[in-house]
Amino acid sequence: MGEQILLVEDDREIARIIQDTLRQQGYGVTWATTGREGWEDFRHGCFDLVLVDWMLPEMDGITLCRNIRLASDVPIIMISARKEDTDKVEGLDTGADDYLAKPFSLVELKARVASQLRRWRRYQGQERLAQRSHYNGGLTIEWQSERVLLKNKDVPLTPKEFELLKLLAQNPERIFSKGDLYEHVWQQPDLGDVHTVTVHIKSVREKLADPVKTPHFIQTVWGKGYRFIGELT
Repeated sequence: MGEQILLVEDDREIARIIQDTLRQQGYGVTWATTGREGWEDFRHGCFDLVLVDWMLPEMDGITLCRNIRLASDVPIIMISARKEDTDKVEGLDTGADDYLAKPFSLVELKARVASQLRRWRRYQGQERLAQRSHYNGGLTIEWQSERVLLKNKDVPLTPKEFELLKLLAQNPERIFSKGDLYEHVWQQPDLGDVHTVTVHIKSVREKLADPVKTPHFIQTVWGKGYRFIGELT
Protein backbone atom coordinates (compact mmCIF):
# COMPACT_ATOMS: atom_id res chain seq x y z
CA MET A 1 0.00 0.00 0.00
CA GLY A 2 1.26 3.49 -0.88
CA GLU A 3 0.91 6.74 1.02
CA GLN A 4 -2.00 7.01 3.42
CA ILE A 5 -4.65 9.67 2.86
CA LEU A 6 -7.37 10.79 5.24
CA LEU A 7 -10.53 11.93 3.44
CA VAL A 8 -13.08 13.87 5.51
CA GLU A 9 -16.22 14.38 3.41
CA ASP A 10 -19.88 14.03 4.41
CA ASP A 11 -21.25 13.78 0.84
CA ARG A 12 -21.21 10.02 0.25
CA GLU A 13 -21.28 10.21 -3.55
CA ILE A 14 -18.39 12.66 -3.74
CA ALA A 15 -16.45 10.69 -1.13
CA ARG A 16 -16.95 7.43 -3.05
CA ILE A 17 -15.64 8.97 -6.28
CA ILE A 18 -12.61 10.51 -4.55
CA GLN A 19 -11.89 7.33 -2.64
CA ASP A 20 -12.09 5.11 -5.74
CA THR A 21 -9.92 7.52 -7.76
CA LEU A 22 -7.18 7.72 -5.13
CA ARG A 23 -7.15 3.98 -4.51
CA GLN A 24 -6.70 3.42 -8.22
CA GLN A 25 -3.56 5.55 -7.91
CA GLY A 26 -2.24 3.18 -5.26
CA TYR A 27 -2.98 5.29 -2.18
CA GLY A 28 -4.52 3.96 1.00
CA VAL A 29 -7.65 5.96 1.88
CA THR A 30 -9.44 6.30 5.24
CA TRP A 31 -12.84 7.96 4.94
CA ALA A 32 -14.51 9.94 7.74
CA THR A 33 -17.99 11.47 7.41
CA THR A 34 -17.81 14.11 10.19
CA GLY A 35 -15.18 16.54 11.38
CA ARG A 36 -14.96 14.94 14.81
CA GLU A 37 -14.63 11.46 13.30
CA GLY A 38 -11.90 12.79 11.03
CA TRP A 39 -10.03 14.27 13.99
CA GLU A 40 -10.22 10.98 15.89
CA ASP A 41 -8.96 9.09 12.82
CA PHE A 42 -6.09 11.54 12.45
CA ARG A 43 -5.09 11.31 16.10
CA HIS A 44 -4.98 7.52 16.06
CA GLY A 45 -3.63 6.98 12.54
CA CYS A 46 -0.58 7.89 10.49
CA PHE A 47 -1.34 9.89 7.34
CA ASP A 48 0.69 11.51 4.57
CA LEU A 49 -2.05 13.87 3.38
CA VAL A 50 -5.50 15.05 4.50
CA LEU A 51 -8.41 16.07 2.26
CA VAL A 52 -10.92 18.12 4.25
CA ASP A 53 -14.31 19.42 3.14
CA TRP A 54 -15.14 22.88 4.50
CA MET A 55 -18.75 22.16 5.52
CA LEU A 56 -18.85 19.19 7.89
CA PRO A 57 -21.15 18.10 10.72
CA GLU A 58 -19.97 18.05 14.36
CA MET A 59 -16.73 19.93 13.59
CA ASP A 60 -16.33 22.16 10.51
CA GLY A 61 -13.40 21.83 8.17
CA ILE A 62 -11.78 25.07 9.33
CA THR A 63 -11.69 23.89 12.95
CA LEU A 64 -10.46 20.43 11.91
CA CYS A 65 -7.73 21.97 9.77
CA ARG A 66 -6.65 24.18 12.66
CA ASN A 67 -6.49 21.20 15.05
CA ILE A 68 -4.48 19.11 12.61
CA ARG A 69 -2.04 21.93 11.93
CA LEU A 70 -1.36 22.36 15.64
CA ALA A 71 -0.43 18.69 15.86
CA SER A 72 1.32 18.08 12.54
CA ASP A 73 2.83 19.59 9.40
CA VAL A 74 1.13 16.98 7.19
CA PRO A 75 -0.16 18.53 3.93
CA ILE A 76 -3.85 19.51 3.94
CA ILE A 77 -6.01 20.16 0.90
CA MET A 78 -9.24 22.02 1.65
CA ILE A 79 -12.23 21.07 -0.52
CA SER A 80 -15.12 23.50 -0.77
CA ALA A 81 -17.93 24.79 -2.95
CA ARG A 82 -16.94 28.29 -1.84
CA LYS A 83 -15.10 30.00 -4.69
CA GLU A 84 -14.54 33.54 -3.43
CA ASP A 85 -10.94 34.61 -2.95
CA THR A 86 -11.70 35.56 0.66
CA ASP A 87 -12.82 31.98 1.36
CA LYS A 88 -9.66 30.58 -0.19
CA VAL A 89 -7.53 32.96 1.87
CA GLU A 90 -9.35 31.94 5.06
CA GLY A 91 -8.76 28.26 4.32
CA LEU A 92 -5.08 28.81 3.60
CA ASP A 93 -4.62 31.07 6.62
CA THR A 94 -6.05 28.33 8.82
CA GLY A 95 -3.25 26.00 7.78
CA ALA A 96 -4.36 24.34 4.54
CA ASP A 97 -1.62 23.94 1.93
CA ASP A 98 -3.95 23.95 -1.07
CA TYR A 99 -7.57 24.77 -1.91
CA LEU A 100 -9.69 22.77 -4.34
CA ALA A 101 -12.99 24.36 -5.38
CA LYS A 102 -15.99 22.19 -6.23
CA PRO A 103 -16.74 21.04 -8.82
CA PHE A 104 -13.25 19.85 -9.72
CA SER A 105 -11.98 17.36 -12.25
CA LEU A 106 -10.45 14.09 -11.16
CA VAL A 107 -7.37 14.96 -13.21
CA GLU A 108 -6.90 18.11 -11.14
CA LEU A 109 -7.50 16.18 -7.92
CA LYS A 110 -4.82 13.62 -8.77
CA ALA A 111 -2.35 16.34 -9.76
CA ARG A 112 -2.89 18.34 -6.56
CA VAL A 113 -2.54 15.24 -4.39
CA ALA A 114 0.64 14.11 -6.16
CA SER A 115 2.16 17.60 -5.87
CA GLN A 116 1.54 17.85 -2.12
CA LEU A 117 2.86 14.35 -1.51
CA ARG A 118 6.09 15.17 -3.38
CA ARG A 119 6.62 18.19 -1.14
CA TRP A 120 5.81 16.11 1.93
CA ARG A 121 8.40 13.48 1.03
CA ARG A 122 11.04 16.20 0.63
CA TYR A 123 10.02 17.79 3.90
CA GLN A 124 10.22 14.51 5.77
CA GLY A 125 13.70 13.90 4.43
CA GLN A 126 14.94 17.35 5.45
CA GLU A 127 12.89 18.60 8.38
CA ARG A 128 11.67 15.55 10.29
CA LEU A 129 11.03 16.45 13.92
CA ALA A 130 13.94 15.53 16.15
CA GLN A 131 13.39 12.57 18.44
CA ARG A 132 14.12 14.82 21.41
CA SER A 133 14.42 18.50 22.21
CA HIS A 134 16.68 20.09 24.86
CA TYR A 135 15.86 23.44 26.46
CA ASN A 136 17.73 25.86 28.68
CA GLY A 137 16.97 25.09 32.29
CA GLY A 138 17.60 21.38 31.92
CA LEU A 139 14.33 20.33 30.28
CA THR A 140 14.37 17.48 27.76
CA ILE A 141 11.31 16.21 25.88
CA GLU A 142 11.47 12.88 24.06
CA TRP A 143 8.59 13.12 21.61
CA GLN A 144 8.15 9.55 20.46
CA SER A 145 8.41 7.92 23.88
CA GLU A 146 6.50 10.79 25.54
CA ARG A 147 9.20 11.04 28.17
CA VAL A 148 10.09 14.26 29.97
CA LEU A 149 13.28 14.83 31.95
CA LEU A 150 14.40 17.72 34.10
CA LYS A 151 18.15 17.81 34.72
CA ASN A 152 18.32 14.16 33.64
CA LYS A 153 15.62 13.03 36.09
CA ASP A 154 12.30 11.65 34.89
CA VAL A 155 9.29 13.93 35.29
CA PRO A 156 6.16 11.78 35.80
CA LEU A 157 3.59 13.65 33.70
CA THR A 158 0.13 12.19 33.16
CA PRO A 159 -1.01 11.69 29.52
CA LYS A 160 -3.07 14.91 29.59
CA GLU A 161 -0.21 16.86 31.14
CA PHE A 162 2.14 15.63 28.43
CA GLU A 163 -0.38 16.58 25.72
CA LEU A 164 -0.59 20.10 27.16
CA LEU A 165 3.17 20.46 27.32
CA LYS A 166 3.58 19.02 23.83
CA LEU A 167 1.00 21.38 22.31
CA LEU A 168 2.62 24.41 23.91
CA ALA A 169 6.23 23.36 23.23
CA GLN A 170 5.64 22.51 19.58
CA ASN A 171 4.02 25.91 19.04
CA PRO A 172 6.49 28.20 20.87
CA GLU A 173 5.48 31.79 21.56
CA ARG A 174 1.92 31.12 20.39
CA ILE A 175 -0.67 32.14 22.97
CA PHE A 176 -3.32 29.52 23.73
CA SER A 177 -6.43 30.45 25.67
CA LYS A 178 -7.70 28.00 28.27
CA GLY A 179 -10.58 27.25 25.91
CA ASP A 180 -8.16 26.45 23.07
CA LEU A 181 -6.22 24.06 25.28
CA TYR A 182 -9.36 22.37 26.58
CA GLU A 183 -10.84 21.80 23.12
CA HIS A 184 -7.57 20.47 21.68
CA VAL A 185 -6.41 18.24 24.53
CA TRP A 186 -9.73 17.05 25.95
CA GLN A 187 -11.49 16.94 22.57
CA GLN A 188 -14.64 18.57 23.89
CA PRO A 189 -16.19 21.97 23.24
CA ASP A 190 -15.28 24.67 25.73
CA LEU A 191 -18.44 25.21 27.77
CA GLY A 192 -16.94 27.86 30.01
CA ASP A 193 -15.54 25.43 32.57
CA VAL A 194 -11.78 25.67 32.08
CA HIS A 195 -10.83 24.94 35.70
CA THR A 196 -9.51 21.57 34.49
CA VAL A 197 -6.93 23.34 32.33
CA THR A 198 -5.86 25.58 35.21
CA VAL A 199 -5.33 22.57 37.47
CA HIS A 200 -3.29 20.67 34.87
CA ILE A 201 -1.11 23.67 33.98
CA LYS A 202 -0.41 24.20 37.68
CA SER A 203 0.59 20.55 38.04
CA VAL A 204 2.91 20.68 35.02
CA ARG A 205 4.58 23.80 36.39
CA GLU A 206 5.11 22.22 39.78
CA LYS A 207 6.63 19.10 38.25
CA LEU A 208 8.93 21.21 36.07
CA ALA A 209 9.84 23.47 39.00
CA ASP A 210 8.69 26.37 36.82
CA PRO A 211 7.70 29.40 38.94
CA VAL A 212 4.74 31.47 37.77
CA LYS A 213 6.42 34.86 38.28
CA THR A 214 9.77 33.98 36.68
CA PRO A 215 8.99 31.06 34.33
CA HIS A 216 11.53 29.21 32.23
CA PHE A 217 9.02 27.23 30.18
CA ILE A 218 5.31 28.13 30.53
CA GLN A 219 4.38 31.79 30.74
CA THR A 220 0.98 33.16 31.72
CA VAL A 221 -0.20 35.92 29.40
CA TRP A 222 -2.68 37.66 31.66
CA GLY A 223 -6.16 37.88 30.22
CA LYS A 224 -5.22 35.72 27.22
CA GLY A 225 -3.81 32.34 28.25
CA TYR A 226 -0.44 30.57 28.16
CA ARG A 227 2.56 30.24 25.89
CA PHE A 228 5.78 28.24 25.85
CA ILE A 229 8.94 30.34 26.18
CA GLY A 230 11.56 27.60 26.60
CA GLU A 231 14.73 28.20 24.56
CA LEU A 232 16.28 25.32 22.65
CA THR A 233 19.92 24.58 23.41
